[in-house]
Amino acid sequence: MHIHQVSILVRDYDEAIAFFTGPLGFELVEDSPATAGSGSDKRWVVVRPPGADTGILLARAEGEAQEAVVGRQAAGRVGFFLRVADADEAYARMTAQGVEFLEPLRPEPYGRVAVFLDVAGNRWDLLGPPPTD
Repeated sequence: MHIHQVSILVRDYDEAIAFFTGPLGFELVEDSPATAGSGSDKRWVVVRPPGADTGILLARAEGEAQEAVVGRQAAGRVGFFLRVADADEAYARMTAQGVEFLEPLRPEPYGRVAVFLDVAGNRWDLLGPPPTD
């Protein structure tokens, strides 16, 4: 058993695809036309880190209730965690590509960490490996 996908509400599919496949380096797994439960047109857009099994469904917000939580899916807390092999390299690359970090990398017992915002405004932890003794 494993988590296959999680969804993130976004304002615009193409803007979200560009963010996840650009600065974050994710793969675009699927981008297919679909129909929402309301009958409106939508797209089934899935991205994921290279080599990962779990994908992120980029879901365009529909209606006032969904639009109200774009960027606040975790109520202002960090709700997503991106583990990388080299936090310094990822931080420098992502910063150079315009990703907004709310703080510099800092050491924690579980690894080097810095909080950044995704294209929708959700908070993520960029996590490097834990220190080795």
